[in-house]
Amino acid sequence: MKYSPLLLLLMLSCYATNAASPPEELGRAHWLRDFEQGLERAGREGKLVFLLFQEVPGCSTCRNFGQEVLSHPLIVEAIETLFVPVAIYNNKGGKDAEVLKFYNEPAWNNPVVRIVGFSRFDAAPRVSGNYSQLGVVQSMVFALEQHGQAVPAYLRLFYEELQAERQGTETLTLSMYCFWTGEKQLGQLDGVVDTHTGFMNGQEVVQVTYNPGVLSFEAIVKTGRQQHCADRVFTHSETQQKAATALLGKENTAPASTFRPGREPKYYLSKTHYRAVPMTPLQAARANALIGQGLPPEKVLSPRQLALAEAIGRKPESSWDNAIGKDIMQAWQWGAPE
Repeated sequence: MKYSPLLLLLMLSCYATNAASPPEELGRAHWLRDFEQGLERAGREGKLVFLLFQEVPGCSTCRNFGQEVLSHPLIVEAIETLFVPVAIYNNKGGKDAEVLKFYNEPAWNNPVVRIVGFSRFDAAPRVSGNYSQLGVVQSMVFALEQHGQAVPAYLRLFYEELQAERQGTETLTLSMYCFWTGEKQLGQLDGVVDTHTGFMNGQEVVQVTYNPGVLSFEAIVKTGRQQHCADRVFTHSETQQKAATALLGKENTAPASTFRPGREPKYYLSKTHYRAVPMTPLQAARANALIGQGLPPEKVLSPRQLALAEAIGRKPESSWDNAIGKDIMQAWQWGAPE
């Protein structure tokens, strides 16, 4: 995907804006503070209003919500680009108090998120008491779907990843004749959340983190066998041991032992400038799989990640910082790339 110089400049300018966006209770997003202005803009742009009721300055819950939820780069991007962000201080008078009264929201309260349309009515269930990234992302996805708007792939993937974390993931370790090939094949499966290459008992292995509610142990093993990249299973539970024995025979299964990571995580991704773009684990697994198949990774990245990749691509390769394996919230640079 190509961007015009003007569009790229506008997209990257948000980083500089966000870099100086106190207070901490509001996170990194840039907020309007006038609800009527937000409604007018929402009507003009055909968007919903992301309405945040927040105590500023606030308690530890309010500060944590700003730092841990409203500062995640993908959440910030979704709030700022897919919605019209409006912050209402629930411990102030004037126009803030009028909006609180209209929605019957309590003053001096913990954070509440309401996504509303131009008509002021809720487009998604009110988010209260759920101070997690999943709570906010789930509300955004629901609101966009109800409003008949497409949910971007990056947001859908992030939602899938957060759901997996909440529901509980499992780990599976497969022995491979080539763990780079195995990681490429398994990383594209729906339900796989993360992949790691390394060694176990002296053999090359791929360790897969997956959501068992979406993808079964048996399906992963069978896919590996079909791609000729699953020779042996190292099991992490008695249930896995029984399933693996039924599929491969007792001679091709063994209890998992110490996992030693390989020296080149996400091998295919690491050979491109995209390695310097901070991603979530699921994004990195999918991007690595796409590049390994000779396909561009654009479809799993957000517009701001793509703009960052374009800026990075213009820099000398020696100046690229490897972001693979780093937490996206720690690796993301909010200042505009040089």
